[in-house]
Amino acid sequence: MRARTAVLLVAAVPAVLALRAGHWQLCADRHRITLSPRPLRSCPDCRGAGGWWVGGANPAMEACGCWSDRRELRIRLLPVPARPDETPF
Repeated sequence: MRARTAVLLVAAVPAVLALRAGHWQLCADRHRITLSPRPLRSCPDCRGAGGWWVGGANPAMEACGCWSDRRELRIRLLPVPARPDETPF
């Protein structure tokens, strides 16, 4: 009976795993593992917000260098299935 319960618990785990530790975010699914940088809480420029709004006619958010200058790391696991360009009907 306990083995069946364990199998049900494993099946209930979501397909995507996301963890936040330190200044990185780890996301994992069946196709890839991604390690993404996060804004630094102690950054004197953005104060952990990740950027600031630049004013003008069309305001846009400018990313802070505390996280945008760092690379995102990816490990491919399974190939992503190809999607057709056109619908079949």
